[in-house]
Amino acid sequence: MARRNWSRYPRKPFYLFVGPWVLGFLLLTAAPMVYAFAVSLTNFDGSSPRWRWVGLRNYVELLGDDDAWAALLRTIGYTAIAVPLSVAGSLGLALLLNRRLKAVGLWRTIFFLPSVVPVVAMAIMWKLVLNRDAGILNSILSVANVPPITWLVDPMAFYALIILTLWGLGGGMIIMLAALQGVPPALEEAARVDGASRWKVFRHVTVPMISPVIYFQVCTGVIATLQIVVQPLLLAETNSISGVGQVPQSTHLYMVQAYQEFFVSNRFGYGSAMLWVFFVVILAFTLLVQRSSRMWVHYEVDSDAER
Repeated sequence: MARRNWSRYPRKPFYLFVGPWVLGFLLLTAAPMVYAFAVSLTNFDGSSPRWRWVGLRNYVELLGDDDAWAALLRTIGYTAIAVPLSVAGSLGLALLLNRRLKAVGLWRTIFFLPSVVPVVAMAIMWKLVLNRDAGILNSILSVANVPPITWLVDPMAFYALIILTLWGLGGGMIIMLAALQGVPPALEEAARVDGASRWKVFRHVTVPMISPVIYFQVCTGVIATLQIVVQPLLLAETNSISGVGQVPQSTHLYMVQAYQEFFVSNRFGYGSAMLWVFFVVILAFTLLVQRSSRMWVHYEVDSDAER
């Protein structure tokens, strides 16, 4: 049988299709990052033309900034709690809505809708819900004779932020639901025939089959959660977003601290240094998750065996 001759595609269509992405990456990502790094080596305040080159002084100062390190530790702690709860909650909802239920499409829509609400509207809505005097949550708790809870100040502000984060589980639920529906029913049925319980089928068949999707959820969740900034600012009991100094200490995360350096202290050089260091931190956590995936993520095709 004659071997089929494959003709090589012309280069012009390739560059035509990738050109918009490459152009957008260079102008909207690469160039701003280079500019931010250059600013981090100066004492630029955002408006005054009187700025000068300071070299690595901002980075040296950052190493001794106790407030920045405390904010970073709070951010890591928040991520360590929010990401597992988000992934587990998304998977739990997906398992619940993967069954043959009445009006299952309606229930899926109801749980998915919060994830498409703009983050600013969501934060303002929850700020009203969690209000101590007029919030609906305290009104419900008052029926059980629970005294009003000040959700938006320490120490409850941290839990309020967790509630706000978990309210948008619908997006992850849809991804998990798609993964569950891609699991071959024959594998689960074979495990049941061999005497495996539902828990063992879920643990040894379902979870390994959807582990690449779980890995995707964990990786993107870590990146997004570490960078959270709008929600803590809007949940703070202030009249405007510029009142970042009144953000409770428990929700004063690293990006909130960077925001304060930029728009409250007008230290654009120091704030840019903070962001570049945070970029390295996020990259390190992402690589850590990626390396750990070798121990618990299972693919249908073993790439190592193929090589």
